[in-house]
Parts: sequence; C-alpha cells; structure tokens
Amino acid sequence: MPPSVGEWLMEGHLAWFVLDALERVDLAGIYGDYRLDGSGRAAHDPGMMVALLVYAYCVGERSSRRIERRCVEDVAFRVIAANHVPDHTTIARFRCRHAEALAELFVSVLALCAQAGMVKVGTVAVDGTKLCADAGMGANRCHPAIAQEVERILAEAATVDAAEDVQFGEARGDELPPELADPVSRRARLERAAVELEAEEAARRAAELAAYEAKSAVREHHKQATGSYPPGRPPQAPDPGKSTARLEKAKRNITDPDSRIMNARGAHMQAYNAQAAVGEGRVILAAEITSSPNDSAQLSRMLTQTRENLDEIGHPDKIKCLLADGGYWNTEQITEAHQSATVVIVPTSSPLNQEREQGPRGGPQADRINKILATQPGQRLYRQRASIVEPVFAHIKHTRGITRLHRRGLRAAEHEWKLIAATHNLLKLFRHQPQAA
Repeated sequence: MPPSVGEWLMEGHLAWFVLDALERVDLAGIYGDYRLDGSGRAAHDPGMMVALLVYAYCVGERSSRRIERRCVEDVAFRVIAANHVPDHTTIARFRCRHAEALAELFVSVLALCAQAGMVKVGTVAVDGTKLCADAGMGANRCHPAIAQEVERILAEAATVDAAEDVQFGEARGDELPPELADPVSRRARLERAAVELEAEEAARRAAELAAYEAKSAVREHHKQATGSYPPGRPPQAPDPGKSTARLEKAKRNITDPDSRIMNARGAHMQAYNAQAAVGEGRVILAAEITSSPNDSAQLSRMLTQTRENLDEIGHPDKIKCLLADGGYWNTEQITEAHQSATVVIVPTSSPLNQEREQGPRGGPQADRINKILATQPGQRLYRQRASIVEPVFAHIKHTRGITRLHRRGLRAAEHEWKLIAATHNLLKLFRHQPQAA
C-alpha cells in the first residue's frame, strides 16, 4: 500500500485546521463553475485548490511559482494538495477566475469567529495601511508622455501593417511584436490613463468655474440689494493656462493605472490604501481597498461595511464606539455616524495638522470629542485604538511578510486584500482553539 500523507503531519497543525475550517464553508459558488458532463480535461478538485491558496496565504506564501515548488518540498503543502502538484499557471488562473468567491471567504471566516465567541464589537477601531501595488514608481507618466506613447504605438502598428501588406499581400504573415499584438495590455492602459487624467482635469475645471459663478452671483446680488459691491477682491475667473499646466504635470501609472503614489512614513511608494475595521479581539470585521492616499472619506464606508458584515453573519450586538486617528476627520461623516447611535472619536488635532500649519478643527462634533478626550475615561478609551488595530497590520506586514499586492487593478486588489484579511482571522481562530499538549 502507498504511504498515507495523513501520517506526515502532527495533530494540531495549521494545515489540518485549514482543511477542517473549509469543510464548514459553503464552496458551492466555486464548484458551480465546473462542468459535470465528463467532457474536457479533469480539473484539480476546487476544494483542494481553495485550501491550498488559503493555507499559502496563511503562511505568507502568495507567489504561484513558490506555491508550486512547496507542493513538492513542503510536507504541509503536500498534505493539503493530496500529493498532487498543480502547476503555477493553474494556481494563478484559479486565483484569478475565482477572485470574488475567494474574497467572499472573508464573511464565512468571520462567521466562524463569531461562533467561537471571538467577534466583539462594543469598541471598533478603523485604520489604513499602505500596501505596495504590483507596479513600479518608474512606470508613472505625465499626460504628454502618455499621449506620445499612444501615438508611437499606433504609428508603429500602422507601419508594421503596411510592411506586411507589401510583403504578404492577402496572406497572413508573422505575428506583430508583443507590445503591439496585445492591445488589451499596454495600449489600452495608456489610453485609459490619458482619458482618466483628462476627465479629472475637466471635473476640476468645472468645479472651479461653478465656484467662480456662485461667488459672482453672490457679489451681484449684494450690489443689487445695497447699491455697491461687498468689500474684498472680486472673484477671479479660472485661468485656462493653469488647467493646462496641471494636466501636463498630472501622472498616472501605466502598469497599474488604479494605483497611486502615496506617502508612507515619509517614503513615497506606488501603492493602495488598505482599510480595516477591527474589533476588540483583533478580528478584522471589514476590509476594503481604496486608491485615495488619505483616509478622510473612508469613515462612513468602513462603518457601513462593518455593519453589513455583522448583519450577514447574524451578530446581535451593535457598534457602540468607533475609534480612528486624525486622518479620518470628516465632519459630515462623523455627524452621520453619531446620529446612528455610534459614538465616534477622532482627534480634532494631530501632528499632521501641525506640520501643515492647520489649527484644530471646530464645530459641535469637535466640541463633543474634545469633552470626551478631556476626561481620563475618554483618554483610556481612545488609547485602545492603537492596541486594537496596529498589531493587526504589524502581524500582516511584518510577521507574515505581506507588504505588496500581487494583483493589479482596484477590484482585483480589493479581492486580494479581503483574502489576506480572511486568513488573518483564520489564524486568530486557529490560535483561539485549544492546542494539543
């Protein structure tokens, strides 16, 4: 009889836990994509592929080539793969094909954590961290350079077509160079980047013109009512030259146009802003990705997504207090959250404001928060923010070594971030289980 791979691993190993946990997860959406009529080449078992990817992400292994190699060299990987060795292309295509279903594992794993009593939502902390995109800083181009590159590719393609028409006539000749043969890749990305830059600048021009017209209307109304213009300089019409200069300086990454240049602790990087809402047990309750470098518009989105996830798993408790750092200050969103019976605490002043020579924020919400933070219980409450959310990012980025996303595009990056968050919760659940002596 052949040896049993089940005898290769000790009891209580993470690999066994991953297999047991995924047996309690509904994978019908993934299995439903495969044909059952017996035609075509047999595929690897989808459940095995899901377990392989989940375990690989748990141990910080996300390269499809390294996963393939570890299915040969690593005992735990061989146990999960049932001694099969899916090639790296199969692994990469499976991850891409079922990216949305794999991201939905986040809620399923969150439900398992809730069943274990690990989901505590009395106090929730929200924060973001920068994850490098699968694109280099050197791939950023300004609008004129992008337009020139598009023209060059089109001209080169026309030249190649003309030369082949002369050489081959109606017959089919050799393939175009890779750069020209795949219009979905480079040329499409360049054209998309140019269109996005132009659209953003057009929206900015429209906003400036609307503001100018509104100020002018107020000024004229004041003159009609009083007979004279109000004090101060008259509003200046938007300068088209400034708009053109902004467009020429604006940049977009032609490898991953959705990613942005972001500042992370003083260093610039091509990245995405990964958001997480974390409960008191350091279980991630919601995970989202944005291409916005700052967090000022993310508070409502994260609170809404957290509530939706809790409703989906049937968790009875409500979020009582939401903690965030000063970068999340947004008066409208804080007011909206406060009206929904959730106490939001975001500092009204921060080192970032001092660096930009901005004073503390004001208004009713700022006064309310300042009163809370002026008390010792309020200070103790807010100090929980760092202890709740910061260790989560430290574990993901430093312990597991996940500092870069492997997928390109905002939607694909979000799917990968949710899978990363799901495996974080799965590891928390694994450590929560009683360990064998």
